[in-house]
Amino acid sequence: MGAPDADGAPVSDGASDSHADGDTDGDPGTVRVWLVERTYSDDEQNMVILVYATPDGTRYFRKERALTSFTDVRDTTAAIEVEPGNLGAVEDPDRRDRYATEASRMSADHDPDDVV
Repeated sequence: MGAPDADGAPVSDGASDSHADGDTDGDPGTVRVWLVERTYSDDEQNMVILVYATPDGTRYFRKERALTSFTDVRDTTAAIEVEPGNLGAVEDPDRRDRYATEASRMSADHDPDDVV
């Protein structure tokens, strides 16, 4: 786990993330979060930032990935399972609504282990 981001939430380095493995019930010690945002970093070359959020938009998980080459294949799934302590709070009401809307759309359109 990396240093906290600007909102104080932990940032994953991608090395030890717990992904949903097709089990629709998920791990009982984790929270399912849905992909709500994918951006490319302006200040870091070859960096993609993935944001996953709970269906109500109140909590999020941010994951940063370095894209080292075109042959570097790491699937991005519609949802992942995250330990509750690794989730940050979404304080901004507009962002919370946007995350809730997108998480609802993703959960309606995709299975958790769908590659998106």
